[in-house]
Amino acid sequence: MAKRRVSLKDLAAELNVSISTVSRALRNHPDIRAELTREIQELARARNYTPNPLAMGLLRQETHMIGVIVPDLVTHFYASIISGIEYVAKQNDYYILIASSRESFGKELESVQNLLKTRVEGLIVCLSQETNCFDHFDPLINNEIPLVFFDRVCRTDEVPSVVADNTEAARKVTRHFYENGCRRIAFISGPPHLNISQQRYEGYLLGLHDCKLPFDEELVMHCDLSTDDASRITRQLLQLKNIPDAIFGINDTVIFAAMKEIRQTGLTIPNDVALIGFTGEFHSTIVEPSLTAVTHPTFEMGKEAANLFFERISDPTAAPRQIEMKTSLVVRNSSMKKML
Repeated sequence: MAKRRVSLKDLAAELNVSISTVSRALRNHPDIRAELTREIQELARARNYTPNPLAMGLLRQETHMIGVIVPDLVTHFYASIISGIEYVAKQNDYYILIASSRESFGKELESVQNLLKTRVEGLIVCLSQETNCFDHFDPLINNEIPLVFFDRVCRTDEVPSVVADNTEAARKVTRHFYENGCRRIAFISGPPHLNISQQRYEGYLLGLHDCKLPFDEELVMHCDLSTDDASRITRQLLQLKNIPDAIFGINDTVIFAAMKEIRQTGLTIPNDVALIGFTGEFHSTIVEPSLTAVTHPTFEMGKEAANLFFERISDPTAAPRQIEMKTSLVVRNSSMKKML
């Protein structure tokens, strides 16, 4: 049987003093007599006592814990953002607790409630694809509990956020396709209510306008961000009388699914159909052909989200700041047609 960890309660009971006295003595609080402080610290060393950050925080009515909710824990995109959040948290002597919504509104709601029950001091959140009602954030906003959104955001007039330059990035994607000979450019978007879907669609339209290409509504389709639905949408596009010669996806997962469907029809990439993804997952560099993609400064996005969190800790009533991060279009083989 594992040996039980020595607690503040154990030390207090052995010396017949209160838990708060032990806690303050371990922090060299001036209100505790020097002799008693020395006695408590010597006992703590003798019993190999190590502080429990959560328990110490509860005594001070603060836990130094930040709750982080992401749609998944698998992709490099979210893993890198989490690393950025953790980097800044550590600099401020904070810890992070991570939950995945698995793209479910119900799971997101449950995660918010569970993290608040663990006494986190606030939340940093990327919304699930199902989330189109935001009432579950009211208790945080109304009680000035720090809350920050990133990537997929809402209520930006009330809550600080970090996003990518989605509109300009999608505009560059569309223009890049045009410059490589594409004239029927399809866009597989995500759920229409998501800010990333709306902003990237806006950029797609601006790009078409820049290139003097007509808008064709049959070339714009929405999927639920799963590979199965992206495959279904791609099949529909490839069954059109006049198929697209380029497809821009809301994220890399969508385009990986499209890539598979295109190959199965016997078409070639990029000469028959050029492809560009969004997020720049690691697999972009190892698929064949390598995938052109919009890449995010994900680690920096995480750092900025954490910085916004600590700004809310310092001043809960300050006007919420919105940060837009610049992306890069990394050109690889999937979008480079052989020009005749």
